[in-house]
Amino acid sequence: MTKHALLAIAGTEKAKELIDVTLGRTKADLAVVNATLLNVYTGELLDNYSVAIKGEWIAYVGNDPKDTIGPNTHVIDARGKTIIPGLIDGHTHLADQLSVISEFLEYAMVGGTTTIVTESMEPFPVMGYEGVIDFLDSLAEQPIKIFGTAPAMVSISKRARGIAKGVLKKLLLRDDILGLGESYWQAVMQEPGRFLPIFKETLLSGKRLEGHSAGAKGKKLMAYVVPGISSCHEPINAEEVLERLRMGLHVMVREGSIRRDLAAISKIKDAGIDLRRLILVTDGIGPGELLDKGYLEGVVQGAIQCGFDPVHAIQMATINVAEYFYLDGIIGGIGPGKYADMVIIPESKTIEAEYVISKGKIIARQGDLLVSARRHTFSPDSLNSIHLSREFEPTDFSLSVRRNTTHVNVRVIDQVTDLVTKELIMSVPVIDGEIKSDVSKDILKVAAIDRRYVPGKTFVGLIRGFGLKAGAIASSSAWDTSDIIVVGENGEDMAGAVNRIHALQGGVAVCVKGKILAEIPTPIFGIMSDMPMPALAQRVEEIRRTMQDLGFPFDDPLLTLITLTTAAIPFLRICEEGLVNLKDGRNVGLIV
Repeated sequence: MTKHALLAIAGTEKAKELIDVTLGRTKADLAVVNATLLNVYTGELLDNYSVAIKGEWIAYVGNDPKDTIGPNTHVIDARGKTIIPGLIDGHTHLADQLSVISEFLEYAMVGGTTTIVTESMEPFPVMGYEGVIDFLDSLAEQPIKIFGTAPAMVSISKRARGIAKGVLKKLLLRDDILGLGESYWQAVMQEPGRFLPIFKETLLSGKRLEGHSAGAKGKKLMAYVVPGISSCHEPINAEEVLERLRMGLHVMVREGSIRRDLAAISKIKDAGIDLRRLILVTDGIGPGELLDKGYLEGVVQGAIQCGFDPVHAIQMATINVAEYFYLDGIIGGIGPGKYADMVIIPESKTIEAEYVISKGKIIARQGDLLVSARRHTFSPDSLNSIHLSREFEPTDFSLSVRRNTTHVNVRVIDQVTDLVTKELIMSVPVIDGEIKSDVSKDILKVAAIDRRYVPGKTFVGLIRGFGLKAGAIASSSAWDTSDIIVVGENGEDMAGAVNRIHALQGGVAVCVKGKILAEIPTPIFGIMSDMPMPALAQRVEEIRRTMQDLGFPFDDPLLTLITLTTAAIPFLRICEEGLVNLKDGRNVGLIV
């Protein structure tokens, strides 16, 4: 898209049209007049400015627009208002927020976001290259611009790990792919031979290497940055941000449904440093939060409330992002020859969109959406990605012990927080040759089931801290793998939840005493739903309430569940091949 966008202007009839409007020979299609313009290039607030638009592009910016305006020009008088560039979310996971893009955009566009950059790692392990292409195609030709990054595919599952160089080359040739997606630093350090060649391929294409350096510092962080990593969205405080900025990284400040780091990081504003490499991102906004709090506009407003200068806050969601991704020639600011992506707000401290203009069209006014997102028809394969040859039985989740003993030492995933785990070694009783769940000690079974590479391949382990007193929960979305993940108090309900997901061809299911109490169908890649956003938000809330009624101790049971398979968060995880210690990347057994 970037090359296409530039070619749409330079040396074409479109450029001549813009020149004619700029010089007053022909008239603009749309003009915003009498506004205060926030110029993100210079950091100025310019009074009594106007913007004239022809087609998708800005032809004129200044305080003498009369020659560009004719009888057929649609004029918006923005006297007393401020114009800012359209907001850009530089890092998110659209495929990981349950909803298809057409439903998501109905609520995301009204707040002023006109460009999104999303990871594409979620469809890849379950559908490969074809799945990523189907996903990217769903994002194309929308009222706003959506770009992607290619999946680096760091995974604890050996079968899902990595991306072939040939596949990466094909993706990097696409104009809507801006670089290689986040690669977790521990894996890069542990397997440089796997990841450095694809880093090189990305850099040779002139595109970005997205970073993920959670917990790295000093020499370890430097070693990770050396091969060309250019960003990180993992810092959680001002000190970590400063260390990365000093190394030349662009730092993305997260404020969304996965983590909220803005308040802690906001202390960086007092450090007296240049903030032009600081970027505001969501890293993902879930259905309920999208409906209640909006999208990126809420993050920018939050930055202002945390004490950032409004001009700096807006730069962090516009020009800083565009410059980072080499897109500032077409987006990120309000200037001649740029896409006409603008938001009219009351004033620079109040990020409330009164008008949203994307690609020269008014797409929202006073909170009402004036356009519809394009609905995509996904391929039959994308709608049938749960490849299990049979229904699961309770015995599939048995933990048999062959040795003649009354107790055995085992490794348990200890759920320390909603996301962080550690390894716990404990002695558990062997009853009738099996290790059983023990709700009195909060010991439950957890299993990962492959649904693509070796369908049905299962590993069963133990987990503490999940809190369930009864029943089971399963999901066909499991970070960085092609697995179904299930946690339960008994095999019957674990099998019931998994079988319901199979029947739905993807989803989340909570099963108690053989009955499904709550579910979310996600038939697209087994991770996305096409139901209306309010209905989806209601289903997510039903899962949350049901799980908390069953004893789950944290706020977001689905997030805690699906991150049990990730290579991104410390430090004992599970996949269909077994338990994995992220400190060294090695598989470890259940029984010590």
